[in-house]
Amino acid sequence: MSVNGIHHMTAIAGNAQGNVDFYSGVLGLRLVKRTVNFDDPLTYHLYYGTELGAPGTILTFFAWPNAYRGRMGSGQVNATALAVPKGSLGWWEERFMTLRVKHDLPLKRFGEEVLPFQDGDGMQLELVAAEDGRPPWKGGAVPEQHAIRGVYGVTAHEEGYEMTAQLLTETLLFKPVGQEGNRFRYQAGPTAGIIDLLCTPDGPRSRGGRRASHRVARAE
Repeated sequence: MSVNGIHHMTAIAGNAQGNVDFYSGVLGLRLVKRTVNFDDPLTYHLYYGTELGAPGTILTFFAWPNAYRGRMGSGQVNATALAVPKGSLGWWEERFMTLRVKHDLPLKRFGEEVLPFQDGDGMQLELVAAEDGRPPWKGGAVPEQHAIRGVYGVTAHEEGYEMTAQLLTETLLFKPVGQEGNRFRYQAGPTAGIIDLLCTPDGPRSRGGRRASHRVARAE
């Protein structure tokens, strides 16, 4: 079974309008589709992406206003990274400061610049300055030269990474491409194909809820 990368990432949000305001208004993504959770038809299912909503550019959210706040921890994807053009992180950092978006200082990871930040629910996100030829949405709130190109990858926290690493490499045919400390990187496909496993044996266990991931779907 070969995998070409990540098709989309789904997470749990609180207020639906607040989610739209952040992902469309702040991040400049296109609201590609609004439908319902077919297992819970009273709940919105919101889809964001670029112009055509192509595989590898999509983030989706189930909006449950009364859901408990999730807890970041092992056994869960805890950060979703989005690709932006190289040289864009300074512009984004200034935008986050202006719009009072919670963010950390930029850092280097595997030779690339990374800007960690949070959405309104506290979901962990990252912008990665990367070579990425995918076209952005030109009609959004962010200038084309700085706009998000799509999903870059995800980070999953694990008490022990070995079994997940075996699944990625032997079953899904990801390739191990690097290690920095307790972070192990695997890749499938040239874009939207990064999965980092962060080995955190002494950390807390994750708990689902607002700001927590729901699933990562693969692209074949």
